[in-house]
Amino acid sequence: MIDLRSDTITKPTPEMLQAMMTAEVGDDVFSDDPTVNALQSKVALLFGMEEAIYCPSGTMTNQIAMRIHTRPQDEVICHKYSHVYLYEGGGMMYNSMLSPKLLEGKRGRVTAEMIKESINPDDIHFPNSKLVVLENTMNKGGGAIYDIEEIKKIRKVCDEHNLLLHLDGARFFNALVETGEDPQEYGSLFDSISICFSKGLGAPVGSVLLGSKEKIKEARRVRKVMGGGMRQAGYLAAACIHALDHHVDRLNEDHIRAKKIGNLLDELPFIEEIMPVDTNIVIAKLNEGKSEKWFLDELERNEILAVGFGKGLVRFVTHLDFKEDDLELLSQAVKKISYS
Repeated sequence: MIDLRSDTITKPTPEMLQAMMTAEVGDDVFSDDPTVNALQSKVALLFGMEEAIYCPSGTMTNQIAMRIHTRPQDEVICHKYSHVYLYEGGGMMYNSMLSPKLLEGKRGRVTAEMIKESINPDDIHFPNSKLVVLENTMNKGGGAIYDIEEIKKIRKVCDEHNLLLHLDGARFFNALVETGEDPQEYGSLFDSISICFSKGLGAPVGSVLLGSKEKIKEARRVRKVMGGGMRQAGYLAAACIHALDHHVDRLNEDHIRAKKIGNLLDELPFIEEIMPVDTNIVIAKLNEGKSEKWFLDELERNEILAVGFGKGLVRFVTHLDFKEDDLELLSQAVKKISYS
């Protein structure tokens, strides 16, 4: 079975497993796990930010960020398709009692002008606009990448209106590999950044939240109350260090294969459109009258797994366990699907 449901389904490589099994560990709740500390320092240095905290998931790092940047009755400005709104179980409302302001924008991205126009007046009838969240790359936008010049404009709007800016960077290294930009430039633009290691980078568990010393100190308290203290987490952090050292540049291979999948699907008679393929996500729109369930069932019958992504939409995600031979098998399999 060729599994293209997500880049979260990968298994650790033998080299990553070796790094995990030989890791030096302590108790991270007491901040004395040397491998966790090394990972946190490594990522903070990479982005030019003061400190970082290792957490079990990207959902937790995003939720912590929203908690430490806001107070109840504040408002979070984000795209209506953003992960923090759609896929985190209503966490911003449940954990932090926040109100979302949902914007529309091309392929899941928002602009500085949209944000400026959405800021609430200082009026007791409205929640206090406090935090902007950007997602880069944008999952629901087919792995779309933000233009850094637009992010600079967004930062300016935030500064002018006393707003904080958080980056949900679950697949941010996919963006960096594609653009060649300096991560430290992004570190200077955001108040906090969430980085996930269990997607394209291929680690089994873990995300890091970056920010100032003051904010990360607050984050440790919030992580504790969320149950995120993992004790001898160095075994997992070692996998993340290995991923940073060995799995970043190879993300380009995933992007190349994703583009090939997009071209392959675009030739099928029951595909109406392929969303532009910028990184490792391919979203196919089916012709009117063809459901995503039909296509998913046909794919599974031919030993291919993908996911439905809304009415008439199917998503494929390339990853380090999807090789060139698998691409050829995928090509043969989809050509067997009957249009009738």
